[in-house]
Amino acid sequence: METPMPKARKIHLLLIICCLLAAGASACTGRIPTYTYKIVNSWPHDKAAFTEGLVFRNGSLYESNGQNGYSNLRIVDLETGSIKTNVNLAPEYFGEGLTILNGKIFQLTWMNQKGFVYDQNSLAPLGEFSYEGQGWGLTEDGHSLIMSNGTNTIAFLDPETFQTQRTIQVYDKDTTLVDLNELEYVKGKIYANIWKTDKIVQIDPGSGKILGWIDLTGLRPNETAQENEAVLNGIAYDQANDRLFVTGKLWPTLFEIKLEEKQEK
Repeated sequence: METPMPKARKIHLLLIICCLLAAGASACTGRIPTYTYKIVNSWPHDKAAFTEGLVFRNGSLYESNGQNGYSNLRIVDLETGSIKTNVNLAPEYFGEGLTILNGKIFQLTWMNQKGFVYDQNSLAPLGEFSYEGQGWGLTEDGHSLIMSNGTNTIAFLDPETFQTQRTIQVYDKDTTLVDLNELEYVKGKIYANIWKTDKIVQIDPGSGKILGWIDLTGLRPNETAQENEAVLNGIAYDQANDRLFVTGKLWPTLFEIKLEEKQEK
């Protein structure tokens, strides 16, 4: 005669099953998941563009490009990669991170501690703002501007006053995770390129905790192999159609990818 399973154990098993179904195995075990990718689509990208910021809105890509004397802000046709309209920055500015909030475009510069505000549709200049330190990546969560500066600190800024509301620090175990570069806010997580690597890290915007890793090894186009600066740097999310786009500096291709969690062996 079989011994009946204790009620407490039954409840425990049911909770585990519900957790697995609702959030995935990694969320229940505490393991930080690593994702690989599947290429869903690809489009041409200006191989001269030193991509520092990338956003998708209303069927178009908005791109900020760097390097002194070549920096610009442009609206790009997704299908063809052609430039619809653009604004050049003065030679002393190195264009960096980019985001769009409340009909306004916000663009950082690297070393000048100055950002620019534009109209989302016309790219007409609306103003400037200042910040301390370097400007790297920029995104938004619907309320705040979210900014990286090359360290492990991410700052949340008021989009009207540009004052720092709060900061979070990102650690990989006990080590500071530096070189957080181009940012994108995706489904409640901050995605950040790690400069000069093939990895994107997923970050909890509340705590700075690492929620996942995306390994894009092998995605970089072969024709960029001799370009030391042609690194992964560009994340854009199409919220309406749940599409994730990535590209890099000096890459001739922009990719739509789908994430697939790596399974432990």
